[in-house]
Amino acid sequence: MGQSVIAASSGAREKAAGGTVFPILLAISFSHLLNDMIQSLIPAIYPVLKQSFALDFSQIGLITLTFQMTASLLQPLVGTYTDRRPLPFSLPVGMASSLVGLLVLSEAPNFATLLLAAGLVGLGSSVFHPESSRVARMASGGRHGLAQSLFQVGGNAGSAFGPLLAAFIVVPRGQNSIAWFSLAALLGIVVLWNVGRWYRDQVAERRARPQKATSVGHATLTPRRVVFAIAVLVALIFSKFFYMASLNTYYTFYLISKFHVSVQSAQIYLFVFLGASAAGTIAGGPIGDLFGRRYVIWFSILGVLPFTLALPHAGLFWTVMLSVLIGLILSSAFSAILVYAQELVPGKIGMISGLFFGFAFGMGGLGAALLGLLADRTSIGFVYQLCAFLPLIGLMTVFLPDLDGHRRRAGA
Repeated sequence: MGQSVIAASSGAREKAAGGTVFPILLAISFSHLLNDMIQSLIPAIYPVLKQSFALDFSQIGLITLTFQMTASLLQPLVGTYTDRRPLPFSLPVGMASSLVGLLVLSEAPNFATLLLAAGLVGLGSSVFHPESSRVARMASGGRHGLAQSLFQVGGNAGSAFGPLLAAFIVVPRGQNSIAWFSLAALLGIVVLWNVGRWYRDQVAERRARPQKATSVGHATLTPRRVVFAIAVLVALIFSKFFYMASLNTYYTFYLISKFHVSVQSAQIYLFVFLGASAAGTIAGGPIGDLFGRRYVIWFSILGVLPFTLALPHAGLFWTVMLSVLIGLILSSAFSAILVYAQELVPGKIGMISGLFFGFAFGMGGLGAALLGLLADRTSIGFVYQLCAFLPLIGLMTVFLPDLDGHRRRAGA
């Protein structure tokens, strides 16, 4: 598969400008799969690390906080810088940081080294996400929602595979086996090097010819309304990723504690949830392209509320089923939110991508840390009862302007 992706990314240079460059979208999505698979290994092996290093939930939350905050704080800075000065070959450099992080994690002798390894993987993500999101938009041919969904589904698929691979490789073979995943990072470096060459050629071509002015979604909006809309989107991101932190970080512990399943079984159930999230991601962008992104945001955030409220009171079977529904619906939000934000602030693709990816990572890390403290002082079950109400924030979608309506009126 890796060779075909490399060949596809190389062959894409010969495609005519203006169309959707699917080989590049495939390559960047595959790289996103590898990147997020590496990231997801960290929470997936928490049960192993908890036992090996005698960690409490607060320390586990601190690992997630270190990883997520390293990524979140740097991403907007990376995106803002590359808006002015694109860095096509920063993509393989970011993946190299993740590779080093994996090797450090596989040999970590103490908690401090675990934090260092998590920070290195987070650093790799801080470079990867803003620039790869820009590549996806450049290759979209105007189908921005579709391109972001294809890009995002690679990441969600990688997040789903991480726990499954951890269950069958790391759990039976131990911490040192994490080093084998550095081969995935090495493959990612090769793929991203080829993507970087296409990106470099596109930048050179766009500099050589003036770009035609394009109409933008917020042309009739005041700067104050744009800022307010961005604030609403940030609140929605908080709702989504704070709730997702409760599942990504503590779902295995919840299943083990409440239903007494094995570590491997819990990780398989986590894979099922993350797989559902990957499936839901692919729908959000194209549906937003067709019907408008506000409708997707409404449904994806507020639509999960009945299921999140029911989950803490369900048995094992229905807990798994409800988590699948939550993953399917909630995961459709991010592509729609990101493209909506890019349309609000055109010409700042890197800054907006870095801001929203960074904030998403930050909320995931902060959520993991705070929910870990709460779990230590109460219980994992109480955490899920409290988080069940987070989708109510989706009601704020009513304050988002209808960009499609503005475009229709502007073009009339």
